[in-house]
Amino acid sequence: MFDKSVYVNRRRAIARGIGGGIALIPGNNESPANYPANTYKFRQDSSFLYLFGLNHPGLAGVIDADTGEDFIYGDDAGIDDIIWTGPQPSVREMAESAGARGASPFTRLAGVLRDAIAAGRRVHFLPPYRSLNALLLEEMLGIHHSLLKRYASLELIRALVASRSVKEPREIEEIARACDIGREMHVRAMQEARPGVREQYIAGLLEGIAASRGSMVSFPVILSQNGETLHNHDHGQVLSTGRMMLTDAGAETSLNYCSDFTRTVPVGGKFTSRQREVYEIVLECNQRAMELARPGVTYRWVHVETCKVLARGLKALGLMKGDVDEAVAAGAHALFMPHGLGHMMGLDVHDMEDLGQVHVGYDEETRPAEQFGLASLRMGRRLEEGFVVTDEPGCYFIPALIDRWRAERKHEAFLAYDKIETFKDFGGIRVEDDLLITRDGAVCLGERRVPATVKEIEETMRAE
Repeated sequence: MFDKSVYVNRRRAIARGIGGGIALIPGNNESPANYPANTYKFRQDSSFLYLFGLNHPGLAGVIDADTGEDFIYGDDAGIDDIIWTGPQPSVREMAESAGARGASPFTRLAGVLRDAIAAGRRVHFLPPYRSLNALLLEEMLGIHHSLLKRYASLELIRALVASRSVKEPREIEEIARACDIGREMHVRAMQEARPGVREQYIAGLLEGIAASRGSMVSFPVILSQNGETLHNHDHGQVLSTGRMMLTDAGAETSLNYCSDFTRTVPVGGKFTSRQREVYEIVLECNQRAMELARPGVTYRWVHVETCKVLARGLKALGLMKGDVDEAVAAGAHALFMPHGLGHMMGLDVHDMEDLGQVHVGYDEETRPAEQFGLASLRMGRRLEEGFVVTDEPGCYFIPALIDRWRAERKHEAFLAYDKIETFKDFGGIRVEDDLLITRDGAVCLGERRVPATVKEIEETMRAE
């Protein structure tokens, strides 16, 4: 945990943001994997972590915006628990460590909420993403679980997004630590990407590196020779010469701050000329986004400008044709990059996505698009100093999408389908870094950048 004053100040900001009433912030519980005593690795709710810092299951926090008081509700460990898990801090001790005013058994929470509702006070809550918390809210607030998202507090959502979007210096340090672990993971993946090695072996090594650093992976490792599948968690193949291995992986520190990198490398350590040509286009896109990202510009604009770099490069290879600006405006480039440039990152690898992406990545000025590809941009709003965003352009040759667009004669004025056909066995490339928006621009987080140029990657893969 950070110092308790950090959490006190954050809760005060949220109390001001909601204006009145009480905010109910349930933490998460243990989640059984296949029977009650065998649980998944515990992951606390990020909003609860942000406001209270307590990484223990079975807790809930209440912030009273009218009195300025806040409370923790939970049950102390009994002797049966202690036998299996060892001594645990009491709920009162946990409340004190978070700077909360008081602590009470969990059973008292329902009465507190009933009294507040009877007094005509607003109970603010966030949209639940776990079924147990949805059922808890239904029981305590009398709102059917199917309606909870409709009645979730926009005031609380907006207050949290405003507070969590701009990262504090201590948060930036923790994200940078996650980036250093992530770099170690990716360098090891490059060194192991040899013909005959099974994907699962390398994916397992990455998880082990994170665990050995007191961390865990920030999301299930994406590692595959079939990089054209954007989120490929199937690690069943054996690496073979002539293919590329795409690895999208990051670490989550003990304080739950995340990193998220992607690199694409040639199996065996040497890019073919065709692989190099496409890779350098994607890397140029990545670099251009880094150059353009700064306070005051929208990330949607950065995305569009990056897509122009992609289209220009593909036109030079004979894969696209016509006016580049017109092609990007029409969305023709999305055949090759059907996703957005990036997303917010912090306590969540897709920061605050549980609060509703429209509230995190967009605002009244910048609204989500409906155009294919651009509609998948998670972060579009104006950048501010202290934001942490990912920069992850890609270029993919997805046979099913190519076949569909060609059959529909889609964007024929901009797409050279005969040449594109010859790339259907290519796979996909993505290059992703984690950017801190500074007063003057953007910088890659972490002590050293993950090897990114063709030369750096090939040298890293040759190193023993």
